[in-house]
Amino acid sequence: MKTAGETMLALGQIATLGDGPLADLAARAAGFFEKRTEGPDVLVGALPFDPGRPSHLVQPERVLRVQGRHDIGAIPGLDGLASAKGGAAGILSVDADPVAAEFAHAVAVALGQLTAADASLRKVVLSRSLKVTANRDFSAADLMRRLSADDSVTVFATPLPTRGHQRRSLIGATPELLVEKRGGQICSHPLAGSARRHRDTEEDRKAGAGLLASDKDRREHKLVVESVLDTLAPYCVGLSAPEGTCLRATSSMWHLGTRIVGQLKDASLSSIYFAGLLHPTPAVCGLPRRLAHDQIVKLEPYDREFYAGAVGWCDSAGDGRWHVSIRCAEIEGRHARLYAGAGIVPGSTPEGELAETSAKFRAMLDAFGIDGSRFDA
Repeated sequence: MKTAGETMLALGQIATLGDGPLADLAARAAGFFEKRTEGPDVLVGALPFDPGRPSHLVQPERVLRVQGRHDIGAIPGLDGLASAKGGAAGILSVDADPVAAEFAHAVAVALGQLTAADASLRKVVLSRSLKVTANRDFSAADLMRRLSADDSVTVFATPLPTRGHQRRSLIGATPELLVEKRGGQICSHPLAGSARRHRDTEEDRKAGAGLLASDKDRREHKLVVESVLDTLAPYCVGLSAPEGTCLRATSSMWHLGTRIVGQLKDASLSSIYFAGLLHPTPAVCGLPRRLAHDQIVKLEPYDREFYAGAVGWCDSAGDGRWHVSIRCAEIEGRHARLYAGAGIVPGSTPEGELAETSAKFRAMLDAFGIDGSRFDA
């Protein structure tokens, strides 16, 4: 996992945390640390989108941390993530799932539910995917190198449970911090509301200013921020958003973001505990959470698995950092599935959400060397 200031490389695997739902993950992690006497006192891995599904957390054989600005390609051990030899994989096919028209129809159905006279649903986040096939296995190391050119995101690669005998991994470049805990300090930086960036400076400036002034996007963002604040407030003696809502830029997207910081009443509570409380936020699911989740299952043609979950780490002291697993792809040999989602609220349009997801695909398509304009993306 690489941020602008640090790369954390967890190599090998000593043990795996046992299966169980997100609700008791913190207790199981604490029990794991109490019993382990050898190896790094850290668990790393991924949480699924569905809180009722098993997480995939492992204890690595060794952990390497590199501080400050650096070239991720120069870190010893990164090549251990390579899954292919003989040059870059050649792309054979890119197939949309669902196709654009089907995604637009799902958005229209969701809008009908959101604007009905007796509507209980306030927001739902719908996603679509691109299935990519290459002539050889993809290399996680190569993808991470390309993604890490953008210092504004957190680049990650984490193993997933095997499917049959095939190894899988989740690789991405997320802009969104779910939660970070250091001692008694806690931080979250939710994002919601997005606009595509442009090469032309003036056009790009207008896109950012338009997003900041957008009533629809600010309403969508407010739902997420209020949810995070309401969830964390009972655990904090002080909780605030000192900078307010600001523009957050990646190389391809503008986002509305609000950095939330707090002082915990009980510093012994772990980062995994708070990740379990917050996930899935309205930024990747919707409101009310259960109702939005049910609509996602009905309207999306695939199981999200670990997309729109969280990736990160937690140590035996409870400190850790968890990022929302968006702008990502699941890699399985020479096959990959890329994901992009958009928040649907009253005022959304099928055409607008289709354009937003197309823009969000851009970072991963670039990393794969794919021209998005040539496909249904």
